[in-house]
Amino acid sequence: MAKTRELCKDIRDKIVDLHKAGMGYRTIGKQLGEKATTVGAIIRKWKMFKMTVNLPWSGAPCKISPRGASMIMRKVRDQARITRQDLVNDLKRVGTTVSKKTISNTLRRHGLKSCSTRKVPLLKPAHVQTRLKFANDHLDDPEEEWKKVMWSDETKIELFGLNCK
Repeated sequence: MAKTRELCKDIRDKIVDLHKAGMGYRTIGKQLGEKATTVGAIIRKWKMFKMTVNLPWSGAPCKISPRGASMIMRKVRDQARITRQDLVNDLKRVGTTVSKKTISNTLRRHGLKSCSTRKVPLLKPAHVQTRLKFANDHLDDPEEEWKKVMWSDETKIELFGLNCK
């Protein structure tokens, strides 16, 4: 829901005065042209803090708007392995310049955390042993035998038909 205008101090004080006079929230709202929920919020604030003015918020305002945050969450949901730098670049294209730390804070605020993939060796010891055994077994094979071997290097090769995938 969008943020609405802030009521001036005169109207807030008038709401509190009418409440002190014994009028209900709906009646005050109709008389002043405000919603009953707004009237109730102002009266609750007055009862709790004995004042009606809004104090300034502490800290700097958030650089990422709620719309930008939802864009970030949508991107992360669609592409789980997207990097923070990619998200920074996406926001820069929209017109918001932020740091990677700001992206991390936004993700954490929405219940996600960033992580790095684990660095593991490409070959396990069993794979190394298997390859070494294969090399030793075929060390003395003649060249004619090796000409019959098709080396694929883990690449899909189709001899007949369309190579569509």
